[in-house]
Amino acid sequence: MSKAENRRDFIGKMALLAGGLVLSGPYTALIAGVNGKKPRYKVAVIDLMLLKRQKLGAFELSKQIGADGLELDMGGLGTRDTFDNKLADPMLRQQFMDKAKELGLKVCSLAMTGFYAQSLATRPTYQQMIGDCIATMKAMKVKVAFLPLGVQGDLVKNPGLRPALVERLKVAGKMAEAAGVVIGIETALDAKAELQLLKDIGSGAIKSYFNFSNAIKNGRDVSTELRILGKKNIIQIHCTNDDGVWLENDPKIDLKAIRKTLDDMGWRGWLVVERSRDAKDPRNVKWNFTANTKYVKSVFQ
Repeated sequence: MSKAENRRDFIGKMALLAGGLVLSGPYTALIAGVNGKKPRYKVAVIDLMLLKRQKLGAFELSKQIGADGLELDMGGLGTRDTFDNKLADPMLRQQFMDKAKELGLKVCSLAMTGFYAQSLATRPTYQQMIGDCIATMKAMKVKVAFLPLGVQGDLVKNPGLRPALVERLKVAGKMAEAAGVVIGIETALDAKAELQLLKDIGSGAIKSYFNFSNAIKNGRDVSTELRILGKKNIIQIHCTNDDGVWLENDPKIDLKAIRKTLDDMGWRGWLVVERSRDAKDPRNVKWNFTANTKYVKSVFQ
């Protein structure tokens, strides 16, 4: 066989492989170069759940766990006017950005977890809080924020809060639009109700930050919920269930079926591992998150 024929044969094989086979090792970069596309799914962990909230060591631990990136928390809230955000310090923020670059990790999102226990509907300084988060996003070149409506903003238990939350999320949407970022909200609603909430807010900068566990613990099918919300309305996904067993051992969640659903939808983005710690040793952060990250990658990458 001539050199030209050898080359054509090689290119043909590479194109075939790029069409659907998953490779590892030195072939990965080669195939990525052939199809010219970034991976459809990336896997991240959360500094808060690694017990390293706004700590530089979260990056090294994330790398050891095998994650592609990290969701950073904005810091505690309590009764403060805004988050206890160490990343507002330019020097410290640069250290975080440098460490991420050094380790080849991405900050996939900033999380306003202070709203898990606080009320977006009633806090008088909510615009300051969201503004501080957006300012940090812009400084770190992060495009997505996570905003849970939390216990006090549970619209299933407190439907009367809906008008106030819609109005405040409209304001948040305008702030995010002006900055060129997206805020992903997590609610207790089913997919149909959440889709209607997004329509009522009416901002392309407010989307769903979907959490598998919300559907599972309420007896809803994850894949059905994802399809109802639709590709364009889901910005990121918390790929997790309640603690007790690892994802690979959880009979309530079928990641392979979910992968097929997301493939069919044409969705791509970050899958962020939040919980699903084994009850035998829930405090063993590295053990639990390494196992879950490895399994999610084995299914989605």
